[in-house]
Formats: sequence, C-alpha cells, structure tokens
Amino acid sequence: MLRTVSSAGVLLLAGALAAHAAGDAALGKQVFNRCIACHEAATDRDKVGPHLMGVVGRTAGTAESFLGHYSEAMKAAGAAGLVWDEANLAEYLKAPKLKVPGNKMYFGGLSSNDDIANVIAYLKADPKP
Repeated sequence: MLRTVSSAGVLLLAGALAAHAAGDAALGKQVFNRCIACHEAATDRDKVGPHLMGVVGRTAGTAESFLGHYSEAMKAAGAAGLVWDEANLAEYLKAPKLKVPGNKMYFGGLSSNDDIANVIAYLKADPKP
C-alpha cells in the first residue's frame, strides 16, 4: 500500500510539473496584454507587427498579410528554416534581439519563464475574439 501511495504521489507531482511546463492559456492571455499594442492573436489582423493567430508551427517571416513589412532579418531567419515551435518561441520571447538579431520588434522580452510558457499556451489554444 505504501508503495502505491508513493507511486501515486510521484505521478501527481510529475503531472503538476508537466502542466506547469505546458503553461496556462488563461494566464497567457493576461500576459499577452503586454503585446496587444503591436500584435493580434485572436484574428488575422496585422498591427505594427504581424498577427499571431496560428503562429505556432508557422515559419518565421511568412504571415501572408505581413510579407511586405517584415525585417530582412526575420525574412532571412524564415528562409534559413526558423519555425515558431514552442522551443523557438520561448527563446524569442525571452530575448527577441538575441534569437533573431536585427529584427524590428522593440519589445525586450519576457523575463519570467512562467509568463513565456503561459503566452505560448495561449497562442497554441487558438485564441478567439
């Protein structure tokens, strides 16, 4: 019985850690409020920056409606194969100028790994208006 309880406890802890690493979309929507001056996530409307609807899995610099506005650096990153998967988004959200040097984004990045995971969860959830 003790072994079963211990195993269950380990499984609960592992599940909690995985859920934390996966992020919380509701919290991510709150964090995304820092981004809404320049980006839209719930529609395909561009602002100063490209819309982020469907960004997870998209090649960098390829949002059709924003093609004429991307920096040369972002276009080159996409041409070199940069795809916005979770790992690349996390690196970019942490330090945009380090991940894609020369990009036009003025935002310096998110310092909290929790905020980054939550924003990614929000973007993956295919936000609706």
